[in-house]
Amino acid sequence: MRWQVEVAGKEGFADALGNSVAADVRDLGISGISQVRTARIFILEGDLGETQVRRVAGELLSDPIIENYAVNESVLKEEPHVSVVRVMRKPGVMDPVAHSTLRGIRDMRLAVDSVTTAHAYALRGDLSEKQKHTIAEKILANAVIEDVIYGTGPLPEVRLDSPYEFKRLEVDMFSAPDDELVNISKQGELSLNLAEMHTIRDHFKALGRNPTDLELEALAQTWSEHCVHKTFRGLISCDGTKIDNLLKSTIAAVTRELNKPWCVSVFEDNAGVIEFDDDYCVCFKVETHNHPSALDPYGGAGTGIGGVIRDPLGTGLGAKPIVNTDIFCFGPPDYPFDKLPTGTLHPKRIFKGVVAGVRDYGNRMGIPTVNGAIFFDERYVGNPLVYCG
Repeated sequence: MRWQVEVAGKEGFADALGNSVAADVRDLGISGISQVRTARIFILEGDLGETQVRRVAGELLSDPIIENYAVNESVLKEEPHVSVVRVMRKPGVMDPVAHSTLRGIRDMRLAVDSVTTAHAYALRGDLSEKQKHTIAEKILANAVIEDVIYGTGPLPEVRLDSPYEFKRLEVDMFSAPDDELVNISKQGELSLNLAEMHTIRDHFKALGRNPTDLELEALAQTWSEHCVHKTFRGLISCDGTKIDNLLKSTIAAVTRELNKPWCVSVFEDNAGVIEFDDDYCVCFKVETHNHPSALDPYGGAGTGIGGVIRDPLGTGLGAKPIVNTDIFCFGPPDYPFDKLPTGTLHPKRIFKGVVAGVRDYGNRMGIPTVNGAIFFDERYVGNPLVYCG
């Protein structure tokens, strides 16, 4: 059985998320909105009867003092001057709330197979269709990881548990002209340039066969900016000067040249280690999460700070993380929406998401952010700089 449970705050109680969304809408220059109400949606699939679903909704999914719930109907209704917009994650995108809800229901000894979550927003005001779509696309959803559904009713079914059937898929690179090689990379979201596609093709020609889709994916991951740091390792031409491996020829080179005795471990382990006193060393790690934060500000920055908390833990026999730091560079928060490059999130949205991502990940682990810096400039509209340490 498939059940849809919707949970929303009771009338008279503040809706903090709704108020925040309403403020963001006004920041867009849309003044016709008077109120935003929000709701959480849970889609439960399994051997559950209505009594069991209502027990889950009342005991686990909602707070009976301040919230109401509805089963297989909407708490938020479409009515004159009220538009409902719902947002759910695309298939395959991680959903931590769904995972914890699934565990919680199973702890109640109920037979549930899967849980999917979504959010609903009731926008009250005189809004045109264009304004409604603008709000959904620029505030409520991130097109990279989420889908938008307008109106109420049953949400589309998301099935990820279909029976697995092995299929060996080969990618024909031998007969593909250059424009088709570029298209293979683009369609597969491999982010491999033509020279890299030539190299892969030539390698498999020497083997006498085409690559499988899995082999192509593995090479794309291995050669990605995130894994191999192509920009740092590549040849860079700047004002007539060629730089071979930016990191090694600058930061790493001067560190080795100075060869300070208090540098205990540099460029060897997961993080750098320097002496502090006779008894302690300090372990420090900083990394960038610029591109992930440009696409998904909250998740991108969260994984950035998560990575640098992880790395000292994996240095030597393990260091203890005690504080976080950060430096952020964004486009101006009042940057005109009509000047944004296609597909680019507004700097204000990136700013809010990045700050929340770093704050939540560190604070919820009990590791405070004790210092940092923030800078605004138009050069960061297309690509923010998100340094986490």
